[in-house]
Amino acid sequence: MDPGFSTDDIAPIAILMDELRSEDVQLRLNAIHSIPTIALALGPDRARQELVPFLQDSVDDEDEVLLALAEELGSFEEYIGGKEYAHVLLGPLENLSAVEETLVRDKAAESITKIAVVLSPPQLEEFYIPLLKRLSSGEWFTSRTSSAALYPAVYANVSPAIQDDLRKGFAALGADDTPMVRRAAAKWLGPLLKHFTPAHIVSDGLPIYRRLQSDDQDSVRLLTVEDLIVIAKSMSPGEVKEQLLKQIRGSITDKSWRVRYMAANHFNELAEAVGVEIVREELISHFVALLKDNEAEVRTAAAGQIPAFAKLLDKEVILARIVPCVRDMSTDASQHVRAALATQISGLAPLLGREPTIEHLLPLFLHLLKDDFPDVRLNIISKLETVNTVIGIEMLSENLLPAIVELAEDKSWRVRQAIIEYIPLLAKQLGKPFFDEQLGNLCMSWLGDTVFSIRESATINLKKLIEVFGLDWGKVAIVPRVMGMGTHPNYLFRMTTVQAITIIAPALNLEIVSTEILDPLLQLASDGIPNIRFNVAKALEVLGTSYGSTPEGTALLAQRIKPALDQLSKDPDADVQYFASRALKNIKV
Repeated sequence: MDPGFSTDDIAPIAILMDELRSEDVQLRLNAIHSIPTIALALGPDRARQELVPFLQDSVDDEDEVLLALAEELGSFEEYIGGKEYAHVLLGPLENLSAVEETLVRDKAAESITKIAVVLSPPQLEEFYIPLLKRLSSGEWFTSRTSSAALYPAVYANVSPAIQDDLRKGFAALGADDTPMVRRAAAKWLGPLLKHFTPAHIVSDGLPIYRRLQSDDQDSVRLLTVEDLIVIAKSMSPGEVKEQLLKQIRGSITDKSWRVRYMAANHFNELAEAVGVEIVREELISHFVALLKDNEAEVRTAAAGQIPAFAKLLDKEVILARIVPCVRDMSTDASQHVRAALATQISGLAPLLGREPTIEHLLPLFLHLLKDDFPDVRLNIISKLETVNTVIGIEMLSENLLPAIVELAEDKSWRVRQAIIEYIPLLAKQLGKPFFDEQLGNLCMSWLGDTVFSIRESATINLKKLIEVFGLDWGKVAIVPRVMGMGTHPNYLFRMTTVQAITIIAPALNLEIVSTEILDPLLQLASDGIPNIRFNVAKALEVLGTSYGSTPEGTALLAQRIKPALDQLSKDPDADVQYFASRALKNIKV
């Protein structure tokens, strides 16, 4: 052994080598995650000279281990002496960029682009660009695929001469024989084009895009939709018409449904990029075609774009071209199309105005509210507020209230929950008399629901209603009915009473609490069910923290609440003792 090195110096690398040779994958994975610690033990110089070369030779392992290594190296420059030495990490990452597993290659490329950010222009030219050229001309498609992701990160930071080389290199990837390489080129063309000058977009970007957009593989073509948007944004409407119209038509009417799906999914971005004139001349008819597409996935994606695209159109055009499609989609065979439509249809109401909404959309809302698929009903309910602002609560309640009452007893608890959450808003708009007559009993019936989430939402709903209609209403309409459930033979009803008190008490006042609530609650402190007793302790804690700050509240605490909690803290059940003791500690009487 060299007398200059102690065993302590050798140990970190030796331990790492042993663990990376272990048959246990988890041990090897832990070893990779510990390399920052090993690098700190070695110091920057030895980390560069010994650890990094060792890691560069460690690429023959399980994908999981290599993925962890690729991730660690992306933020490793601080352990090897800082950004001036960051280029040293490119060696092992270059090897990882050429492995077979896609996840490892993608993570290695991501780490290389992280390192590119901290490299100086001379480092980029001396180390990064040669690496990029080696990967771009590699014998195996794996390295060429990885190289596509590395172009956007450095294009803006190198000299014009190197930029020329990069454009040629990327063009070669776009014309590669291997579909996977062309896919990577299509994926990274958009981010790269953002760094091009307008002249270079036309001279170099457009030919690469056109070649990829007419590729024989649909997996390549579908990725060019986002490239098209980037190019269109960099051009004037006149240039778009001249240079891109054929490609726009091609992507939207592609024979592959996957390409049409991507076009539908990004339709609004495309419409905004090309300008109003092309939208009116070209895109309206294409959008209608996508809404009527043979594939349900395409129709679903197009449905998601309806309100935003309609904002670019005149009211007459929406009524003539879009509303008929919406009407057809409301009876679509696919439940996913109907669910997507239900989310978006209310967005048309502000664009159409009151009378057209009542005439054309209200019947569709009613139809979708009665849909067999719960998600459709749920999506309509959650968006009714938008419609209400347009047509007014009177019209909404007259037409939709019967359907809402029906949904309140829906077999899907999520639909019932959505209705509950919508009730306070509806209450505010309907007013007290109408609410008491139409929905009061309904709100109380949810307290006895078989699903706990519904009972919980129902109590939160009562609190919100008290906030809307005021304490006097709460004292008359809510409190007696909630407290009445406290004597029910079924313990779940008694439990609901206690939980409802816990939630609604902060919205009440001390007078109501002391006269209407406290006596029934203290009776439940001796209930035979331990769950009810410890929930009583929780409720008393809430009462104490909510009302203990006034002299009257302090007196109530000392005379009524504290003795009850003292009693509960000696309960035979451990949970009851715990919650009672916690309450005593928190209210500090």
